[in-house]
Amino acid sequence: MAQLETISEQKCFGGVQGFYRHRSAACGVDMRFAVYQPPSALEGARVPVVTFLSGLTCTEENFVVKAGAQRVASELGLMLVCPDVSPRGEEVADDEAYDLGQGAGFYLDATQAPWSPHYRMYSYVTEDLAAAVSQNFPADTARQGIFGHSMGGHGALTLHLKHPDVYRSVSAFAPIVAPMCCPWGEKALTAYLGPDREPWRDYDTTELIKSRPSQATLLIDQGAADTFLEGQLKPELLVEACEAAGQHVDLRMQPGYDHSYYFIQSFVEDHLRHHASVLAATS
Repeated sequence: MAQLETISEQKCFGGVQGFYRHRSAACGVDMRFAVYQPPSALEGARVPVVTFLSGLTCTEENFVVKAGAQRVASELGLMLVCPDVSPRGEEVADDEAYDLGQGAGFYLDATQAPWSPHYRMYSYVTEDLAAAVSQNFPADTARQGIFGHSMGGHGALTLHLKHPDVYRSVSAFAPIVAPMCCPWGEKALTAYLGPDREPWRDYDTTELIKSRPSQATLLIDQGAADTFLEGQLKPELLVEACEAAGQHVDLRMQPGYDHSYYFIQSFVEDHLRHHASVLAATS
């Protein structure tokens, strides 16, 4: 049984919003995550789980506090799980820049020093976090989805494509879809994985789609006024890869919206209903 420390729990829309801490074997440090349990979970039902992966500089709190997702999750009977975005602590390597080190885990398993001892967010999400949730909450692990924002959108898409039988539904807000082709990604992948670009392909959505498209529909919302759109996000590369591989994608360009949580708030209900619809049909 994965041991949890409860940091706090509050009633919210008839359910409970909780924050927890546990020891991660993958990262070698204590990690924090948030779980929203809808009313049906508190009444004894095993409920579908949707994991949200946050973006650069975020923690387990940003989505929980800013997205306004609990009301709809309560209605739909969805459990929401939100981990921190990286390992943290004095013993964990860091960088002065916001886009590398603590707060910038990129949901991969680092192979290069000084990052490799702790920066193993891919294994953390798929193993340690998954075990903590399944062993301590009424989660129906046969019905799981994943979504995320920016760096977390990159994480959600790549984890789905690697584990389509685990994460049955997937969506993203303004995801980094081609980290091999943008400054954020090139910096992080070089640091964490080394200069050889071949291992990078395993953490690049557009490259994964070329070799292993899934049967799911990728729901993507992208703000047309996002200042990172052309230089970092490049959704057109995702569309090209999906068209070539036969991957279903629903890219919705949203006029006037930027990269912020105001954007996420505006469309999070659509995403939760997308996940609920897919997971309801999953046995």
